[in-house]
Amino acid sequence: MAQAEVYVGIDVSKDWLDVSTGAGGAEWQVGNDAAGIRALGERLAVVAPERIVVEATGGLERAVVRGLAKTGLPVVVVNPRQVRDFARATGRLAKTDVIDARVLAWFGKALQPAVRLRPDAQAEALRAVVTRRRQVVEMLTMERNRVGQATALVRRQVKGHIAGLQRQLVALDRALAQLLQANPVWRARDTLLRSVPGIGPVTASMLVAALPELGRLNRKQIAALVGVAPHNRDSGSFRGKRSVWGGRAAVRTCLYMATLVATRRNSVIQHFYARLCAAGKPKKVALIACMRKLLTILNRMLYTNSPWQPATT
Repeated sequence: MAQAEVYVGIDVSKDWLDVSTGAGGAEWQVGNDAAGIRALGERLAVVAPERIVVEATGGLERAVVRGLAKTGLPVVVVNPRQVRDFARATGRLAKTDVIDARVLAWFGKALQPAVRLRPDAQAEALRAVVTRRRQVVEMLTMERNRVGQATALVRRQVKGHIAGLQRQLVALDRALAQLLQANPVWRARDTLLRSVPGIGPVTASMLVAALPELGRLNRKQIAALVGVAPHNRDSGSFRGKRSVWGGRAAVRTCLYMATLVATRRNSVIQHFYARLCAAGKPKKVALIACMRKLLTILNRMLYTNSPWQPATT
């Protein structure tokens, strides 16, 4: 008799990992530390699961994902919102760590999320620098907004914080450039991306770090991954407005700013945007369409390893 496929769910907290092989299966708990992850990997290697499903939890999941992936186990990180929607749709309204682990295992079995290659240590370092840079820029914006409303004492403190954040930003930009230059593959991708009018060093580094799939998927898949693919809202004779949602928010935000520049400085995107506006499309809709077109162009360039060629794009 063929052995039944095993799907594992892991609910991650700061100190513990709750593990389940599904309803009626084994359930246990290990520490969210090196020893616990090592023991978990050894036990799961014997089980040989089809999928190991973990929710993205703001970074707490990274250690266990990295540890299990190193042993060759098929670990998948999924969006927590999708899992909660799945739980509600199946009537699982109660919520405990054990129940969450059980739901994750069921989610993996029912939906078969794709197993993707996890980033190595160098890629994680690049992503961490890009993420930190975005955080520093956000804090700078908030502090600059506070300066005008602050009292004299608070204003001095805020200005001091702004100066410190600006120094951090310079250091992060320097570290980012060094990381990109040290890796031949990243350096080549960065050069190709920055050949496109509208794509500056910040956008290029974000795409290299946070969208490694660029150039490896088709245009529909990459648009859906970033969150610029329109979703239908139709029912019967009703035809609702198409809208975009989901995807990688940080990448989409960066691409939005690059597209704004491209509508002024990139001849292909500029003409496309003007044509959509002339056809009566709202400016926001036209801009989202330009984001999708720019992303498709970048995806094609990396797939063919070709620099920007406006005459043939």
